Amino acid sequence: MLNLIRNEWMKLWHKKATWIMTIMLVVILIGVSGVMKWAESTFDQADNQPSWEENQAENQAFLTTQLADPNIDDSSKKQLEKELAISQYRLDKNLEPMDPNGREQSVLDSSFLLSLVILFVVIAAAGIVAAEFSQGTIKMLLSRPVKRWKILTSKYVTTLLFAVLLTIITFISSMIASYLFYDSSGGVILDYRNGSVEEVSYWGRVFALYALQFVGVVVYTTFAFTIGSVFRSSSLAIGLSIFLRFVGPQIVFFLSEYEIAKYILFTHTDLTGYITGNMFIPGITWPFSIAVLTVYMLIFLFISFWSFTKRDVTA
Repeated sequence: MLNLIRNEWMKLWHKKATWIMTIMLVVILIGVSGVMKWAESTFDQADNQPSWEENQAENQAFLTTQLADPNIDDSSKKQLEKELAISQYRLDKNLEPMDPNGREQSVLDSSFLLSLVILFVVIAAAGIVAAEFSQGTIKMLLSRPVKRWKILTSKYVTTLLFAVLLTIITFISSMIASYLFYDSSGGVILDYRNGSVEEVSYWGRVFALYALQFVGVVVYTTFAFTIGSVFRSSSLAIGLSIFLRFVGPQIVFFLSEYEIAKYILFTHTDLTGYITGNMFIPGITWPFSIAVLTVYMLIFLFISFWSFTKRDVTA
């Protein structure tokens, strides 16, 4: 199996497109940070900017007004109460929040740039099987005394390894860009846990956000891999995966008032909501999300392996 994975890895990097995507990822990540910093510097900053204490006091007044709404639902009420408790704790302990234009916040926000990784990994996953058919190399591949499920497994593992590599590159590139273009601002992250406000490890939060975003990368990679394996068309797999990547959340939004929304795949592809509090459907828990994603992933993989091992796969 290791030899198969190594061969697939070498075949992947033998393609010019793989190198182009990797270089583009680095250039885009660093370039976007540079452009954002330049755009920020073009706006005149007012001399009398309010202090963070004044911002927190204003935020508390807003939260209190929202809580006074008699029509507020229980889920929203709990979220507002948590935010109010965090704001009060910050003022009581004199704990300054992070500057939204600082280096630390830039690194935190960089986890959302894994959307670029989804795009590039989907392209690789969609073509890793379909290309064997389009290029006519599938006959040579299946002529080896190796079971078909092992061949497909090696290809799937290779796409996941590629996703891991691009995620690491994203993190390193974002770190470089943050240190190049932004100044350190300090600040403390607070969270509401078990009925009380607690300080959160900065790097723990960074890696948690990356890990949760990476779950979405794996899901879309698996979906593209399945479509490419079943229909043997990389263009269909890429187009459908990217289309659903952008349209899926909109579908969930329109169906959010119905029970079925809890079981839609796209409700659970962005798990960072369990940290940020911005979930599509209030009331769902992370074990439920993991269970739903596991079911979908098993279905995708079952279809892929069944199609590749049982159907006629001659070119």
